[in-house]
Amino acid sequence: MKYKYLKYIFSFLIGVFSFNAVAQTELKSKVSDFLTYMPIESASIYIENSTVGTISNKDGKFLLVVPREFENDTIVVSSIGYKTFKTSIQDFDASMDIFLEEDIAALDEVLIIASTRPKTGNDIVLRAIEKLENNLPEQPYLQKGFLRHKERNTKEFKWLIESALTLYDSSYASGATDNLKINVDETRKSYDLRDVDSLFSYYSFLKNTKRNFKMKSKKMDRDTIKTASLVEAIKWNDRRFNGLENIFKGRLNLVRNSNLEGALFGNNMLNKHQFELDTVLVDNGKKLYKIKITKSKDFVGLNTGSIFNEGYEANGWIYIYWDNFAIKKLEYELVAASDAQKSRSKILFNSKVNHKVIITYIEYQNKMYPNYFYYETPKLVKVGDRSSDKPKGNKEEQYYSTVQEILFTEIIHDPEAISKALNKEWSEDIFTPRPYNKEFWKNYNVLLESEEDEQLIYDLSRRASLYKQ
Repeated sequence: MKYKYLKYIFSFLIGVFSFNAVAQTELKSKVSDFLTYMPIESASIYIENSTVGTISNKDGKFLLVVPREFENDTIVVSSIGYKTFKTSIQDFDASMDIFLEEDIAALDEVLIIASTRPKTGNDIVLRAIEKLENNLPEQPYLQKGFLRHKERNTKEFKWLIESALTLYDSSYASGATDNLKINVDETRKSYDLRDVDSLFSYYSFLKNTKRNFKMKSKKMDRDTIKTASLVEAIKWNDRRFNGLENIFKGRLNLVRNSNLEGALFGNNMLNKHQFELDTVLVDNGKKLYKIKITKSKDFVGLNTGSIFNEGYEANGWIYIYWDNFAIKKLEYELVAASDAQKSRSKILFNSKVNHKVIITYIEYQNKMYPNYFYYETPKLVKVGDRSSDKPKGNKEEQYYSTVQEILFTEIIHDPEAISKALNKEWSEDIFTPRPYNKEFWKNYNVLLESEEDEQLIYDLSRRASLYKQ
């Protein structure tokens, strides 16, 4: 009898532990083109009528952590130009790839519908900008997100950091400068192998911050400079090029910040961009315009002060919903065009493309919220010494290709939750060391690494070490 009683208790405890173990459901699969079998990158995978979701990596693979409260709901897989796939979470089959079929609308049918609708690319984009105040959030909100920041040369990763973020935005109508904030909540990975021995970043840091700028020594030696000073210089250089503040509050957040002074998609956007209607596609059953971004009469510039970021031409694509003119996706590149910028880009990077931005939005409660950011740019690390700006050595050692990806996975409107979050201290410093929180990351949606990234991260993790003390 005693044995039987203990057996019941043991079974009950096993059930409790099993319940906790499945409190989160993991859905893992691959999204591919039905005809070509090629992987579909950046497909949206989310729980219907919620803000919980992720996207596929460049191998088409994804991992979605589903909270227990949604286990009886529907998972949606969608990508622009394809028919949407839906299935209940209970029926999801992780052993099978998800194949999406192409879905394209007829351009001619769309254009002849109503004479009052804009018919040219320029007019459609202008209408979309006019409608931003209707299509973007008008109330304060929080978003939870995941950041992967990586830097590499042609051979290996030099720096990788993965963090959980919180973004606060008071509304589109308010300026981003004072009404948008970012906080780094937790850090999952942080490996650093960046070469600082060229000292260019350190010298630029001294020059631009006017610290010890009257140095008379002809040569700065690595062994004479404290590690803390070098790290401070690297932080400063990172923030100049691709800090989180630059991404969200700067000109390259083209849609959110189109109402700021000097915005690229501001009042004079047609002086710097032209837009050509290409075709009409379908996204999740809704028609949307695919519009090509091309150059105009004026060069594009970013006005970044100490970095020469002028003399560009823009190209790329913008995708706009047909019914409400909401912007769904933006692919945007800045290409060296002026003589000065072409010369600089060729000498330093051997590439004309200096900035590449991809921004996608998700519709929730009839408003468009940022869903995914991708920002890529070359960053100088070895360009010579303080007596010359001419590069020395192999180009792959002169700059790193830096990529920042940010996936937003949750939208919070609750005023009490927002107020509570704002009362805490906020910091967007991704350098601040934080202990690894295993329980936090167990239930947090992240971007799945590509196969190439997995290998590079593995190599980096084996070699990474702190700077010399």
